[in-house]
Amino acid sequence: GLLPSETEIIEQIAVVSRKTSLFVTNEQGITPLSIKLRHNRHPHKNALPILLTKTMYHNQQYPHLPQSAIPDYDTRLKPGEVSSGTTIMAIPFAGGVILGADGRVSTGTYIANRTADKIVQLHDRIFCCRSGSAADTQALTDYVKHYLSQISVESGRQPTVKIAASLMRKLCYENKDNLLAGVIIGGWDPVDGGSVYNIPLGGTCIKMPFAIGGSGSTYIYGLVDSCFREDMNKEDASALVKKAVAHAMARDGSSGGTLRTAIVTEEGVEREFIPGDQLPYGPAGW
Repeated sequence: GLLPSETEIIEQIAVVSRKTSLFVTNEQGITPLSIKLRHNRHPHKNALPILLTKTMYHNQQYPHLPQSAIPDYDTRLKPGEVSSGTTIMAIPFAGGVILGADGRVSTGTYIANRTADKIVQLHDRIFCCRSGSAADTQALTDYVKHYLSQISVESGRQPTVKIAASLMRKLCYENKDNLLAGVIIGGWDPVDGGSVYNIPLGGTCIKMPFAIGGSGSTYIYGLVDSCFREDMNKEDASALVKKAVAHAMARDGSSGGTLRTAIVTEEGVEREFIPGDQLPYGPAGW
């Protein structure tokens, strides 16, 4: 976040709006510079942009305005925070659900971990696929796991996947300005059987016939749309998840490493780990 003094400076010189267009003059003319001010909630309708010259911008007339005072919310990551550029996916089938994810965790162009487990168990038959900031999603899953454990003890029965998704949605939505987290909740319960809920950035919660997320998802929408069927059995759903995630890992620079899956049914949970050299599609399979 910004220091208090820097926040006051920004409020003094910037337009009172959530997204302010500042203009910096140079030899070629006036160039727009986009600034997003997260702390402003109620923009003024008649606010006008402030013109800053290049001299002012470089602190010659305003030495108390460091360039670092202008926040960069395009990345949205805190110092030292790790982003798990990701491919996550979940498909329900008759009798359960299968979840899949790659294993790459990246900090910019540096791969911090190639075997991370992005499929987190929230309860006996409920799992969560994580994408976005690793720190944010780990904190969210820890909270939901704790709440589900309390609900199970107090009610004397297993919580449903819908309850887990509602808890995650509440945490994500009420803290959406401070989080970078997109998750998929999937599992089995006696009420709905196998079900999948998608909670993207912002905290919207939608029950889906299948869900894909993360940076690699954009590469496989067409593949999944063409191959998905609502009456898929366990084997077909498992094959599609592995194939789709492997294709995304091959195309997306922020996805890669290894592939993990979790098949959740009434009987239990089957976890599978696929090394990078044994993927169904990719450099080893070309």
